[in-house]
Formats: sequence, C-alpha cells, structure tokens
Amino acid sequence: MSLRGGEMEEQRYRFTWRGIEIEAVYTPLKWNVIAHLEIRSIRPARAPLPITSSGYRSHFHQPVTIEALGGDVIAQTIAWLDDEATRPEWQTQDTASRQGELF
Repeated sequence: MSLRGGEMEEQRYRFTWRGIEIEAVYTPLKWNVIAHLEIRSIRPARAPLPITSSGYRSHFHQPVTIEALGGDVIAQTIAWLDDEATRPEWQTQDTASRQGELF
C-alpha cells in the first residue's frame, strides 16, 4: 500500500459466496480520515446479499479496523455476510428466490 494524496491505494478482491461472485474494494485510508469498503455482486449482477438488497454496499469505518482483525478482507467480508445471513429476513428472501414465486 502506498500513500497517495491522503489515500492508501485501493485493494480489489474477488471471491464467491454461496454461488454469488462478489467484488470487494477496500481503501484502508480515504481522504486521510476513514477506511472504505465497497461490496458488489458481480455474477449474477446486482444479486441481493444479506447486507444489501441492491447488490451494492458502501461501508465507511474507522481506519485499521480490518487490519486489527487480521487484515484478511475476504475472510472478514464472508464473516459479515454469514452473520447477516442468519437474520430471518434474509433467510425468507433467500428461500423465496431459490424456490421462485408463483404469484
């Protein structure tokens, strides 16, 4: 990572979670004050995720939060998705999307 105008260069990651290809873009220091994590579903495009119904999430947080937890952006994003996937609202939506709706 290199410092460039108050920013640390963004890091791009791609991984698959429950059959959905996801891109995570992490900027450890944005505007010299905050960290930024963007998550989007790539394939299928704009597929809902437990953290966003639109398939895109922009999340700002305190710098070094990810690094303090080991620095593995993919593992931490998957843990976040897995945790949110336990919510009843997501389980209902996920089940309905796999079964299809007749009406």
